[in-house]
Amino acid sequence: MKNSSGYDFLSIDIATFTLHKPMDYQLKYITPEIKLSSYEDKLFKTEVVFDHHMLVWFISGETKIIQAEESHVFKPGDIFLIPRNQLATIINYPKDGLPHKSVVMHLSTDRLRDFYAQLDVKPKVVSTPKIVRFGSHPLLKSCLSSLIPYFDMQEDKFPENIASLKITEAITILRTLDVGIDNILANFEEPHKIDLATFMERNFMFNMPLEKFSYLTGRSLTTFKRDFHKVFHTTPQRWLTQKRLELAHYQLTKKERKPVEVYLETGFENLSHFSFAFKKHFGYAPTALAQQKTMH
Repeated sequence: MKNSSGYDFLSIDIATFTLHKPMDYQLKYITPEIKLSSYEDKLFKTEVVFDHHMLVWFISGETKIIQAEESHVFKPGDIFLIPRNQLATIINYPKDGLPHKSVVMHLSTDRLRDFYAQLDVKPKVVSTPKIVRFGSHPLLKSCLSSLIPYFDMQEDKFPENIASLKITEAITILRTLDVGIDNILANFEEPHKIDLATFMERNFMFNMPLEKFSYLTGRSLTTFKRDFHKVFHTTPQRWLTQKRLELAHYQLTKKERKPVEVYLETGFENLSHFSFAFKKHFGYAPTALAQQKTMH
């Protein structure tokens, strides 16, 4: 699903709230599953849950991906796989005078089912699969870079049989490089009902709609709200705001970070909204903390 602005960052099938729309954004498709994204704005932040696995070859710029347990910084040449159904904050920057540019291959569930139907694979269940980094492996780089000429095709439609071959090639290479990748790619289960408190404590900083939180905990929205109140004795919106503000306060005081850095990673829509909520909750603006430290 695209967001309301009509564009996406890495996938056409994501739930996303984009907080900083890039001014000069270009997206070229050769198929709905293979795309080239490029933009030259200063910063692009989005919070996403991918419905399908995303294989990304990063050409230029810089990307920071923040998850509940870890953060990653990707630079030109890096190739990585983002598993589906995992919350993440993605912050993208053009860098060194070059646009933020990447080739993305969308490994859909249907494609993977067809691929694994021919194999006898019994994947182990990975409760929270992590991003898999492949550096700049020559096999994957060769596979993904070979797609570049096709983005310049003006009239001829990219043949589906060639697209299928390229995706199959990529999956085969992934399986060659990582013996455990089947545990991610061949797992087609949807989220089951999980412990709500544990999940929310790990993922509160992601600015997702409640519908997505409920889905990822294996609940309907109504059941999610009911269970949430039983556990936390308040509404999800109030709890989320308080948790995000507490995390921001910790980052400002203990990690000595700046408000402009903190709000991006604690689930707020923009700096002014963050500053307003922070002052309302704590009684002083986030910039006051930095000023106090300077005085001491």
